[in-house]
Amino acid sequence: MDTGTALRERLIDVGVELVLAEGTGSVGLREIARRAGVSHGAPRRYFPTHRELLSAIARRGFEELGARSAAATADISAPREQLAALARVYVAYALERRGMFELMFRHDLLDSEQQGATPGGARLREATLPMFERVVELVARCGKAAEAPAAVTAAALWANLHGVAQLWSWGSLELALGDGDDGTPVRPGGPDRLIAAVLDAHLGPVIP
Repeated sequence: MDTGTALRERLIDVGVELVLAEGTGSVGLREIARRAGVSHGAPRRYFPTHRELLSAIARRGFEELGARSAAATADISAPREQLAALARVYVAYALERRGMFELMFRHDLLDSEQQGATPGGARLREATLPMFERVVELVARCGKAAEAPAAVTAAALWANLHGVAQLWSWGSLELALGDGDDGTPVRPGGPDRLIAAVLDAHLGPVIP
């Protein structure tokens, strides 16, 4: 890795640390430069605008989520079980790295009309495509394509999981649910019971 690339990655590292510790409002070119120990003007060689800096940090989030997803499904062959593993990773990432998750899906960064292409030519929105395409493939393998296009089912499943992640992080679902129908507290099990319900709703229940 050459010096320029190493510095760019270091600036992104510092940006990730700031987002996780203090939220996106704390992320600025000058503050990142200060924490990275470089001149105030150094970050602008790599990120001419604040939006480009935030997009680079958000892209790191998609890379992290992709790596976690690959690790979680590496030893699983059944498509339904792979989807369950991906769903748990997705929600867990949202809860563990909340600032990054929120940044990754900010509309102003994902908007292809506003956000310029990266040095590699890809726009941030395109970073969501590998994840979605994987879900579509697995849904099709679960046999849902005959009832509705696999992409539609996958999109609905994704939207449902995203809602679970957001509402759980806000505490809204825990407040609404309280104890489960069987008297079992929802909180100790985390959102796993909800994830299972989402999969059943979109793929049908598992038949022993």
